[in-house]
Amino acid sequence: MTLVLFIVTLGVTLCIGVPVAFALLICAAVMGFQMDLFDAQVVSQRMVVGANNFSLLAIPFFLLAGELMNAGGMSKRIIGFAMAFVGHVRGGLGVVAIFAAIILASLSGSAAADSAALIAIMLPMMKQSGHDEARSVGLMASGGVIAPIIPPSIAYIIFAVATNLSITQLFMAGIVPGVMMGIGAIVAWLIVARRDNVAPQPRQGWGVRLRETRHALWSLGMPVIILGGIRFGVVTPTEAAVIAAVYAIFIGMVIHRELKVSQLFRVFRDAALTTAVVMMLAAAALATAWFITLADLSGIVLDLVGPLVDSPTLLLIVIMALVLMIGTMLDMGPTILILAPVLLPVVEEAGIDPIYFGVLFVINCAIGLVTPPVGIVLSVSAGVSGVPLHRVAKGAAPFLFAQITVLALLVLFPQLVLTPLNWLR
Repeated sequence: MTLVLFIVTLGVTLCIGVPVAFALLICAAVMGFQMDLFDAQVVSQRMVVGANNFSLLAIPFFLLAGELMNAGGMSKRIIGFAMAFVGHVRGGLGVVAIFAAIILASLSGSAAADSAALIAIMLPMMKQSGHDEARSVGLMASGGVIAPIIPPSIAYIIFAVATNLSITQLFMAGIVPGVMMGIGAIVAWLIVARRDNVAPQPRQGWGVRLRETRHALWSLGMPVIILGGIRFGVVTPTEAAVIAAVYAIFIGMVIHRELKVSQLFRVFRDAALTTAVVMMLAAAALATAWFITLADLSGIVLDLVGPLVDSPTLLLIVIMALVLMIGTMLDMGPTILILAPVLLPVVEEAGIDPIYFGVLFVINCAIGLVTPPVGIVLSVSAGVSGVPLHRVAKGAAPFLFAQITVLALLVLFPQLVLTPLNWLR
């Protein structure tokens, strides 16, 4: 009864347009009344306790680092670096976009920001070369969703806080799958771009490559500092986020000299606004998670899928299909915060590695960012490019299929994630 009440309340509130954070609080109140445990003070206290988490402090700093990176010229130098090395292959501009997306993913962790940066810089070149506009935007939208998969990732931080898993292990486990997602998008691009019949860009000499490498060197150093510091235990993910923000300010203002003091207010304001949305959502979801725990919704779900527990692969397929369906209707944050605490005990009961499950879950949610009807990254990409949303969605379809194929391979062959993770542990 409690599970049905939760699903119905959440579904109805979202359908009538209630913001997700308030919809979750309404769910908490309804479940509290149903269990005769409701107290407004309890809900507010659980929100404060949920938000008062040191790990969540990484979110505003990584968001700030992403804003500073774009304002300080780091993004365009990464794209110039990628262009010098792979721009000459057939369909090379698309390869450059994904190659740059993988590098940018290791800097910001924001899918929308990475897609916007790629489109703003790459789309004029791709249109001038003769590539289909909608397909090009769809490719860069698909490249942008690699950001939540490759660390540093805000999605992993949210997942870790919601499930009490290690942020560091989630970060390390996401590297190989993120690169695989990029390779999948490149393969799909090389197949579909042949119909554009575009001549490749001229091959750049080593003089140009060295020059672009020198220009991008400070930007390329950022993921080394962040991931190296986390991997070797020098800093926590939260401390790494602070270092990333300070590093981005230093590079933008002192090295590149493109970030002006007059821009700092806007950059800090944009990061603060995004942080407020994320933290309100996290606080509401973690308060709701407290009632979910009291109601033992995980146990109820486990009883429903009990026959599948003995077949971990089949259980994962069913869960991934469920998450993918929900991810088309909800943004990544709500999907993680609502489903992860409920589903993790189920997969642990089936003997599935929780870190492996976390990576698959985030990949699935990332795919939802470029899947209609919600598709936040699709909307951002359409807005930045000026291409109608339906055309962007159609252009992204081949790359969406490729990334779902990569997800299926990771489900069927868990060692693709577990083996590198065991090396890094």
